[in-house]
Amino acid sequence: MKAHRQLIAMVLLAAPALALAQATVEPPVLAVAALAKAPRVDGDLAEWGSTGWLALAVTPALQRTDRPRHGLEEADDRNVTGSLTLLIKAGVADGRLFVALRWPDASADADPPVWEWRDGAYKAARRWDDQISLRFHLAGDFNRSMLSASEYRVDVWLWSAGRSNPGGVAEDLSHAFSTRATENAAEYALPGGATVYIRKPRDAGLPPWRPLPPPRQHQGERAPAIELQKPTGSAADVAARGQWKAGFWQLEFARALNTGHPDDAVFKPGTRLLGQVAVFNRGRDEHKSVTEPLLFDFSALR
Repeated sequence: MKAHRQLIAMVLLAAPALALAQATVEPPVLAVAALAKAPRVDGDLAEWGSTGWLALAVTPALQRTDRPRHGLEEADDRNVTGSLTLLIKAGVADGRLFVALRWPDASADADPPVWEWRDGAYKAARRWDDQISLRFHLAGDFNRSMLSASEYRVDVWLWSAGRSNPGGVAEDLSHAFSTRATENAAEYALPGGATVYIRKPRDAGLPPWRPLPPPRQHQGERAPAIELQKPTGSAADVAARGQWKAGFWQLEFARALNTGHPDDAVFKPGTRLLGQVAVFNRGRDEHKSVTEPLLFDFSALR
């Protein structure tokens, strides 16, 4: 196990330049192997071994443009993730895709959202849990940035340390991006005056948690803002569990290659599929760091 940790550490130190060089030429390729045995989805990566990991550079997704200084864009001051190197590995067993990830984080921000009593009323606590998301190309012109003029759709798996992790199921969503006015979509202004509209519907069924309204009367200094529930339907497709150990998050996802649900990506043997990873350190929405797009390569599964 000591040798495994040393190898991982060496990969983390050596990988950023390699990952960045790959990203400027073509998307890095993540070979999806056939696994002899399905790993247990528990956040313990010992079953994955020390070889075959792909190191990816993770950098801030957004640069501020509203306060230019000397012609340069300022960094997103609400992004505390910064730049880091993430390790990823993937395999297939029993008709399911398994994805393992490991990335540095100085602390495990895993407290669920709460309401805080302030000034005679309950208000949302000013804190966020750690999150990570995987997104897979569904249709259109895939773009590394959510804030672009590209029109496309992606399948999204969203894991959160304080909300979805306790139930062992990631939130299953899809995102649709368009420059045309869209109902029930968030609007973001783009440089040059254009607007991008982003719809973020959840997959059909009950998600792994639901929000709770603030209590009407005082019930202590804090009150829960969410409640765990048993997910159903397409919303229950993605298993996910993470563990934080000694300055690193370790996380595993698992999902059927083909769920039969129209809002899910299909992972076909013999093909490649564009994907991307986003890391949120006590962050939310666009305030995150991302990898460049990468190719999940299922060629070995012919």
